[in-house]
Amino acid sequence: MFRSLGQYAVAAAIACVAAGAVYAQTTWPPGFIRVAAQELAPYPSKPVRVVVPFAPGGGTDVIARHLAAGMSESLKRQVVVDNRAGANGIIGSEIVARASADGYTLLFVSSPHSVNPSLYAKLPYDTLRDFAPVSMAASSPYVLVIHPSLPVRNVKELIALAKSRPDQINYGSGGSGSSAHLAAELFNQMAGVKLREIPFKGAGPALIAVLSGEIAAVFGNALTVKPHIQSGRLRALGIASAKRSESAPELPTIAEAGVPGFRADAVLGLLAPARIPRAIIETLNAEVHKAMRQPDTVEAMRGMAVDIVLSTPEEFGRLIESEMQRWGKLVRALNLKSD
Repeated sequence: MFRSLGQYAVAAAIACVAAGAVYAQTTWPPGFIRVAAQELAPYPSKPVRVVVPFAPGGGTDVIARHLAAGMSESLKRQVVVDNRAGANGIIGSEIVARASADGYTLLFVSSPHSVNPSLYAKLPYDTLRDFAPVSMAASSPYVLVIHPSLPVRNVKELIALAKSRPDQINYGSGGSGSSAHLAAELFNQMAGVKLREIPFKGAGPALIAVLSGEIAAVFGNALTVKPHIQSGRLRALGIASAKRSESAPELPTIAEAGVPGFRADAVLGLLAPARIPRAIIETLNAEVHKAMRQPDTVEAMRGMAVDIVLSTPEEFGRLIESEMQRWGKLVRALNLKSD
């Protein structure tokens, strides 16, 4: 028996040597060695791109750049923001949905990501299946602001005036289906009033219109309306978050000021292409938390009236699903559609 085993061992050794020779002579498919090296290399081994599906200078872009700067410092690799604006965030989102699931192309999203599935008949990606949530990063609530000429001082007075003058008090939006439009229509629905929409080509023109007194009110991003509230050019009636903002604790929520349960804030966070390895998701999640907790980032967010909100990947995924349902119900009730 032992002689047979010894013969078997010798034969196996010869076979291994022969296989090694074949392996050494094999011409592997192009890119095999490069892919294998990338899989073995620690992540990240090269710069990381964060696609922001909106134009430079807006609230989403500014927050993403603070996050990218913090991650670059911690990871010792450059994290670059790439603005790919267009179609309410769809163009940039599609780029990431089709990217390699290796952690080097990521997506920084805000509220339109959860609204678009209801607003558009067909998207070039699946909002849930084609992305892997990484982490929430921040919450940028909308603020209901009015021109000082409107004779109201709080939300209850606005509701009373709107009920006495239905469809006569107008508000500005960045267009049908925009965040400001949906926030105002949710207010109409929950407060039982009828403020009249005046659409503009973007949030910027709508803000200019309320500053000039052309329109009476707007739901503005806290980041952009804060300086005008401080200067007295706009009057803030309430913030649209579920609780008072740490950045503006003196401002009551719209829910506590007269419309119980009202909430219309933009939660921003990081997504990756689906099928990304769990280990990379966990690395990125930890890096987002680390970057957003840096003292200079905390101070910058406070100055912009933005609250830092962090989460697990699973919590962010559940939020996206719940927001899709919540805004989808309103979009269907308003019969809104975009091409």
